[in-house]
Amino acid sequence: MKTVYKIFLMVIVVAFISCEDQLTEFNVNPNGVDPEEVNPNLMVPTIIVSTVKPYLEIGYNGDIAGVMQYVQKSGWSGELNRFEWRQQRDWDGWYGNLRNARHLYERAEEEGMEFQQGVALVIRAFNFAYISDSWGDAPYTTALNALEGGQEDLFPAFDSQETIYQGIIDDLETANSLLSKPSGEYEGIKADADLIYGGDPAKWRKLANSLKLRYYMRLSEKLPEYARAGIEEIVSNPSGYPVFTSTDDDATMDFVGASNDDSWPANTTFDESQSNFDRIQLCAGFRDVLVDLNDPRIGVWFNEVRVPIKISDEYGDDEIVDGVRYLHPEYMAENDLVVYDKDQWVADIENGKTLVDTMNYAGLPIASSTGDGSSWNLNPQPIQGGPNVHNSALADMYKEASGDMLKARLISYAEICFILAEAAQKGWNVGDQKEWYEKGIEASFNTWDLSEEYSTYITNEGVAFDGSLEQIIEQKWIANWTVAHESWCDWRRTGLPNFTIGPRGLRDAMPIRFQYGSNEISRNYENYSSAIENLQETDYTATDGKDSSWSKFWLLKGTNNPY
Repeated sequence: MKTVYKIFLMVIVVAFISCEDQLTEFNVNPNGVDPEEVNPNLMVPTIIVSTVKPYLEIGYNGDIAGVMQYVQKSGWSGELNRFEWRQQRDWDGWYGNLRNARHLYERAEEEGMEFQQGVALVIRAFNFAYISDSWGDAPYTTALNALEGGQEDLFPAFDSQETIYQGIIDDLETANSLLSKPSGEYEGIKADADLIYGGDPAKWRKLANSLKLRYYMRLSEKLPEYARAGIEEIVSNPSGYPVFTSTDDDATMDFVGASNDDSWPANTTFDESQSNFDRIQLCAGFRDVLVDLNDPRIGVWFNEVRVPIKISDEYGDDEIVDGVRYLHPEYMAENDLVVYDKDQWVADIENGKTLVDTMNYAGLPIASSTGDGSSWNLNPQPIQGGPNVHNSALADMYKEASGDMLKARLISYAEICFILAEAAQKGWNVGDQKEWYEKGIEASFNTWDLSEEYSTYITNEGVAFDGSLEQIIEQKWIANWTVAHESWCDWRRTGLPNFTIGPRGLRDAMPIRFQYGSNEISRNYENYSSAIENLQETDYTATDGKDSSWSKFWLLKGTNNPY
């Protein structure tokens, strides 16, 4: 479904839609396509790519992937390894997506293209949810209206998270209606323009309602009865509100692999140095859980270390024999080296010890060093951003520019199963908790071509169903590999998984939001100043003031989670 034609379309749309304001001033489009007359199908690929790829990047090898303990980095790693989130983060790209989505909706409405209208509303809902989930209150009601020229349009007020979420739910409700007809009744669908579902309205309708389940659960601590009613309504009416029913419904985007821009992030095809790939390494927190559960997914996502470390008195102080590095116990003691222990490592670091990870899948612990992470586990060549033969790197498939398993994922059937398992655990009328929990694990195994391993895994200690919320969220966290932003939202809402963090982080707790960006502060200071008054400082805000990455927004205030 990915073609050169699509790439061409993306280039055109980026050129004229992202610069719509400037083009309107000149009333001339240098690319020969008038934004007021553009075919809506030309806009769809860019809107999808500019939403999906940044979401993947922050959840696969970005800061949130580090905070959620999936990966760490061996270079340029302060924000990811030690959550040094003191900088302001702009949301311009996400609002750019929203401007494009609005233009798509308006053009589709003019042309009578209900399918494209529905797609625009789903993309709009997803982007506004990302903004609100990440920053908190944000311009919503009067956002995207700068061309209208009014004071409230040029300097939009920030709406509350509650207001934004109500709008998100309403947009998805409208999308469900727009996308409810048989495919043959829609005008102007171009399958090649839809990089997610190939122009299938039924799939987009399922996506709209599956996102509603996600966002209702997001509200479950603040508006429990509203969330319960919303989820039960969807589950009780599958014909009126169809949702994902298998991994075939997953909202994913493949990669073309023709250039770095349309390829899997940090691939080595377009980076001969491999630095971007090499610096991404397995986090010890993720490894500990996967190994404890005897989880075969670790072997799909990561490689074993190239040179394992073992402790033995059969060799000298520090020798490599037959591809294994042996350290003598006396040498360990003399040099304050201790074997990594998942229950002891924080205290060992605080006591001045140097950790040695002897597992075949070795992982870098979060916030374990004030350095760049390159010297972890006695790396013999500690180069910032370089490889480490004693730590697990990403699996080789992630070196590729594209591949069958290299998909950017917005939301999956596995996630839906875990949402419903949690809803059942709360006592809501959505079906059997155990069944949904096990379906979620099975869906994840199917996604990673491990279906034959499922029947054994589901009986493992720690995996076999015990009815706890901890177990549901842990398995959801594992299944959300590369979708760390959603795991971040779950952790903030529930306090789960119960992560251990090292003593070298900027604060003694992980961050819970982004600071507002410098562009918004400089352009819209009065409304920014009003918005930050709604943030609640915590014990970890320190000297940041209210606009801190450790301050609570509405979704978290009064919940006692995650701290």
